Amino acid sequence: MTRLPELVVFDLDYTLWPFWVETHVNPPFRKKRDGTVQDIRGKSIRLYPEVPDVLERLLSLGVPIAAASRTGAVQGANQLLELFDLVKYFAHREIYPGNKVTHFERLHHKTGVPFSQMVFFDDERRNITDVARLGVTCIHTRNGMSLQMLAQGLETFAKAQVGS
Repeated sequence: MTRLPELVVFDLDYTLWPFWVETHVNPPFRKKRDGTVQDIRGKSIRLYPEVPDVLERLLSLGVPIAAASRTGAVQGANQLLELFDLVKYFAHREIYPGNKVTHFERLHHKTGVPFSQMVFFDDERRNITDVARLGVTCIHTRNGMSLQMLAQGLETFAKAQVGS
């Protein structure tokens, strides 16, 4: 069996959902009876379509999941995780402004997971560059998370383990 990471970490904006919480939507958010999530102006907000399947897949594999977001809209991001019913998937959440390296140092401190045993998905190249320097397997998500992107990340991680 292919070796799995000890922790998979996701950025939020443009990785799990197609917008920046800080600038493209307006909190507070609410969930309507039909299950749709809207911002205060009534704009419908959605995840990338395969995000729930991605998180379920990791859960079924027994891989812990964390969020690392450097947004200033901390309350809004956390509220969306709740309204989208995603909180149950995240063992750890590092959601606050600042450098992603700080997020990962805190995740390492909390979990004891070595950086070499983490996989990180993010849409921003600068975050990928910064976090990769720690030894984390980083995957640039240009069009949001999908099952294919997850498979690519797990395969990249497994290949890195063979070489080490």
